Amino acid sequence: MKLKKSVIDSLKYTGDASKNERCIIWADEPNGFGVRVYPSGKKAFVYSYRHEGRKQMKTIGRYGDITLAQAEDFVKKDIAALLDNKNPLAERKKARLGDTVRQLCDLYVERHAKHKKSGDEDERRINAHVLPAWGAHKIKSITRQDVIELHHKIGKNIYRGKPTIYEANRVLSLVSKLFAFAGQMEMVDAGHPNPAIGVTKFKEETRDRFVSSEELPRLIEAIDAELNQHARYALWLYLLAGLRKEELLTAKWENVDFNRKELRLTDTKNGKTHYLPLSDAAMELLSQIPRTDGNPYIIVGKNPGCHLVNIDKPWQRVRKAAGVEDVHIHDLRRTVGSWLAQAGNSLHLIGRVLNHSNSSTTAIYARFGQDHIRAALDRHGDQVLAVAGMKPTGEVVSIDNARKLGSSGK
Repeated sequence: MKLKKSVIDSLKYTGDASKNERCIIWADEPNGFGVRVYPSGKKAFVYSYRHEGRKQMKTIGRYGDITLAQAEDFVKKDIAALLDNKNPLAERKKARLGDTVRQLCDLYVERHAKHKKSGDEDERRINAHVLPAWGAHKIKSITRQDVIELHHKIGKNIYRGKPTIYEANRVLSLVSKLFAFAGQMEMVDAGHPNPAIGVTKFKEETRDRFVSSEELPRLIEAIDAELNQHARYALWLYLLAGLRKEELLTAKWENVDFNRKELRLTDTKNGKTHYLPLSDAAMELLSQIPRTDGNPYIIVGKNPGCHLVNIDKPWQRVRKAAGVEDVHIHDLRRTVGSWLAQAGNSLHLIGRVLNHSNSSTTAIYARFGQDHIRAALDRHGDQVLAVAGMKPTGEVVSIDNARKLGSSGK
């Protein structure tokens, strides 16, 4: 029908409210423009259209909040957008979500970062690097050159005497995720390039620092001298069980099975529950840790009901006293892996202990098993010489000399 104010005022709901039926009166023109009447009597202007083969309906606004003439103007703009192959609903969503980097970061933290294990680190890097550089910029204005400059700026900084290339690379990965998220949320046009793609990361050196047998006595003495009791327990458990930093700090007494000598870890890096067998030494240590009423955590913090949060300060005191200031907390976990490798245990077993989801992560411990391999080859060499009648003397001799010794019966 021909829509006009008097007609709209007279419209009544004619659908079945119990079935939530729609009641829409369509205008003669433009095609797809109409007024929806609700069971309550309220009315709203709507526009039905097709975009890329899909039928969609957009609510333009409530009648009374906007006039018929204003609604018709909105429809004309939507028709113009469709001619440019733009989806009016998508454009509205994009406008509602925002178009600045700050709005993108806020949405990313709210809908994505808060639901992942590394969410706190993402938020820290956003606040420390991304927002100061681009917060007020439009998302679509960020170029690959902008990303390269930010990456370089972070990488050339010095922290504790070393360039922060690791932090720069982590920020680069985060920026890539941010722009991929912007595309998923349609905050940028389809096909908008991700400016972080193609930016070369700084070369990182694989860290393989672990506590040696010569360093361990000094470290243990320093741990036992630490005044923070619960930090002392934590550091011992890191050495005995190879736990990740947060896995231990967030572990609860309810996760310890004293009969099975097992710790159930639910908050793991790969998101899967890990059942870690505990050694007799670890079980003995757990039996010595006092429990705090009202606090479920094994490693108790200062605040009631909370676990220890800041173990870095006690660790800095300990490693300085032990003369191993280049050893990180995570290196205690690496120490467990390297010592297991040196004892001749398989990489598969080490991966199971450390809960590695990727075998390539465990492969870094392969070189620590060289002594075990060398001993096996020594035994093999002795067997070969013995079978050949060349009795090993225990001395380092050439094969030619060994052959002469064997032939002479010596």
